[in-house]
Amino acid sequence: MSRLDFTDPASLEALTEMLTAAGVEGLEISMPNAQLRLVISVPETVRTSSSAVALKPRSATSSTTVKAPIAGHFHVSHPSLASGAGQFPRSVVASDVIGFIRIGQILVPVLAGRTGLLTRQLTEQDALVGFGDVLFELEP
Repeated sequence: MSRLDFTDPASLEALTEMLTAAGVEGLEISMPNAQLRLVISVPETVRTSSSAVALKPRSATSSTTVKAPIAGHFHVSHPSLASGAGQFPRSVVASDVIGFIRIGQILVPVLAGRTGLLTRQLTEQDALVGFGDVLFELEP
């Protein structure tokens, strides 16, 4: 396998297009002599094959989702706690930890990401989830 040249603008453009198509918000690559961070911003229109589709603004009452920040096993509460499920609906702020992703012995917190009302858990306890899988429904 050949190495990707991170100094080549065409390679970076292709990588950015692949990340955008996959719905990834960013990527960070660390090497011994360099570090690359790509942050993908969502434009007002999203290109699909040969046409542009305008994104509609969300209404004040539409729900959003909270997605897995990494692949692993989903836990709605800390595995050391006796309670297995959270209470719904409940108010949350952006910095609230609303679940965890377990990778072996490591726990990665899942943050609400925005203030709102956490209405539903969409993934079963201890289910194997991938990056970007939907975990919760949140109303702004």
